[in-house]
Amino acid sequence: MGRGDVSLNDKLAETELVEREIEAEQAFVDRVYLQLEESARNARQLAREGENRGKLEHEGGLVERDAMVYQAAKRIAQLDAAHEGLVFGRLDLQRSVDRKPRYIGRIGLRDSRRDSLLIDWRAPAAAVFYQATAADPRRVVRRRVLRSSGPRVTGVEDELLDAEALAELEADGVELPIVGEGALMAQLSRARDRQMHSIVATIQAEQDLAIRAPGRGVVSITGGPGTGKTVVALHRAAYLLYTDRRRYESGGVLVVGPSGVFMRYIERVLPSLGETAVALRSLGEVVDGIRATRHDEPAVADIKGSARMATMLRRAARLQAPGSPEQFRVFWRDDVLVLDRGILGRIRRQLMSQGRRNRQLPRVTGILLDALWSQVAGERGLDRGREAFDDDMLGNDDFLDFVVAWWPPLDARTVLQWLRDPELLAQVADGLFSAEEQRLLLKSWGAADPSVEDVPLIDELRYALGDVPLRTEDERDLDETSLLEGGVDVQELFTAADREFAPSGRGWAPPTHRLEDDPFAHVLVDEGQDLTPMQWRMVGRRGKTASWTIVGDPAQSSWPEPEEAAEARAVALEGKELHEFHLSTNYRNSAEIYQYAAAYAQRVGLDADLPTAVRSTGVQPEEITGAGDLEAATRRAVLDVASRVSGTVGVVVPVARRSEVNAWLASWPELAEDAAGARAAIDSSVAPSGEDRVVVLTGLDTKGLEFDGIVVVEPEEIEAESVTGRSTLYVVLTRATQLLATVS
Repeated sequence: MGRGDVSLNDKLAETELVEREIEAEQAFVDRVYLQLEESARNARQLAREGENRGKLEHEGGLVERDAMVYQAAKRIAQLDAAHEGLVFGRLDLQRSVDRKPRYIGRIGLRDSRRDSLLIDWRAPAAAVFYQATAADPRRVVRRRVLRSSGPRVTGVEDELLDAEALAELEADGVELPIVGEGALMAQLSRARDRQMHSIVATIQAEQDLAIRAPGRGVVSITGGPGTGKTVVALHRAAYLLYTDRRRYESGGVLVVGPSGVFMRYIERVLPSLGETAVALRSLGEVVDGIRATRHDEPAVADIKGSARMATMLRRAARLQAPGSPEQFRVFWRDDVLVLDRGILGRIRRQLMSQGRRNRQLPRVTGILLDALWSQVAGERGLDRGREAFDDDMLGNDDFLDFVVAWWPPLDARTVLQWLRDPELLAQVADGLFSAEEQRLLLKSWGAADPSVEDVPLIDELRYALGDVPLRTEDERDLDETSLLEGGVDVQELFTAADREFAPSGRGWAPPTHRLEDDPFAHVLVDEGQDLTPMQWRMVGRRGKTASWTIVGDPAQSSWPEPEEAAEARAVALEGKELHEFHLSTNYRNSAEIYQYAAAYAQRVGLDADLPTAVRSTGVQPEEITGAGDLEAATRRAVLDVASRVSGTVGVVVPVARRSEVNAWLASWPELAEDAAGARAAIDSSVAPSGEDRVVVLTGLDTKGLEFDGIVVVEPEEIEAESVTGRSTLYVVLTRATQLLATVS
């Protein structure tokens, strides 16, 4: 028999072995899915029982109904989310530990006898699946990862962790074959689509330590590009919900990311892990009721993000409303009563010294009445008395209109609009911002919609102004919202305020979300190195009593004043214990691509964290330079990359060229169908459709994303766009998993 025949026989034997192992695992997975369906039926039955309890004609039945239906709905949602890749891991242990294998899955399941069938990946018993290594096997002989498509097992990948223990098992007649080339490498080689996926089957030991870190304080996860910081942080959120569900579900988990593009990219990770009690918000959506997607130009963004802006906005919140009356005059009985600028100024200072502006609304009328009554000197007026005076004034439309106009209920957007007036802006910006900086601010505020950089400013003003006190009959608020100091009813005043502001379209309405409702139980911040001081102040308000997870890499920062941002971050996290974790392995880029990016970082002087790339493709990045026709060169590069990868392709361009490059690619028929026949639509906003393979982005848009192929158009222009352009270009060069090309 020739050598070729031996090789062929070996391959056939290996194929048969893999098929046998898949068939054996499929039998177990089928059993798990049957139990999953049984659990789903039980949950639906619980929901029906809950509905029936609600038909009982007493309050207890309604309470039981709500509790049962709520719990059943949660369980059904969890079971539905677990269908894809339900069983992904198996542990075979030393014979002295356990004769039966342990299976790891997205959720925990018990069989009909209440014995453990599947261990939740977050449970302590599953930790060894991620933490065992060949150097420290922790009594694990073989670790197996199951690859699946729906309920069908499509492959297995094994790691032998303890050869001596395997020999002992084989001596006892236990067969544990080792098949596959490694689950991690198989995962890293797959094509990317338009969404991030969980790594629950391939979490590595250093990642697992961060995921299972203490639930209190601040967990900081740092590392260079491609180290899995984002997905580790999301798995940590799922882990926290598992370990202390009551706390984190009742308080809420807030995940903050750099952009809507990024949030759409990660939105399926937590639901795929069975968790839905999480608020995903980009920096333009952190404040309730606002959704901003537009960015200011870098020079303006730097001004709006500065800590100086907080001082300016506090000054603005204390301004007298533009156009408000400067005096009030009324004749009552024998006296002319006047509130002049001096008296009103004194009252205004008194009110502002007592707390936030809007919180003083119930006191305004009483203080003004006091000031007017102190001027009553005539005998007829004094004989009538204070009660009659108050009744007459509160029935006087001129007085009520004056109160509302002089101290109106204010919202943050209204005050921000005041600053479109150059004189008002100069007044509050004096000593803080130069004339040129004020000019840039005025120009930016000419747009109708707020920018992402405006959102923290609106939040700052919202807190500086305070909430308008709610009109409620609730006893705890009675002394603040229903009575003036001195016991005068102010219902008529609020009615006047409604009459004055609600129909006029000036933007005031009692807010539905109160300031004290903002804090979450856990706050997760991704791309933390990019947050401006004002954004740290905004996010910090949501996490005053929260635990935190913060992900970042200083070398990728787009904020030019890191010391200023670090100070704001320290204030946001004041008093919280810090737990630091560093990830050192790049799982995203091929070694060739990351070496190219790392060489750039070192060449331009970035203090970059350089992780080790674990995978090589043998394909070097391509530089297309000196192209006389940039449009034709870009088209050729995009088509070449799209034809060589089966997943997504990012075309990264300078901000000024975005529309131009979109037009080049959208009008090119050859891009309508790539080499594999798949649709390769061009979409400038990274639409969530999974069909779109080629997408045009700016450098900042690529934060946190990854693509099979990247084409960078005019990298020098991206570098020159802002003072942090070198960091931005470094980020761009680290987004590709397979192919990278630059065109200039």
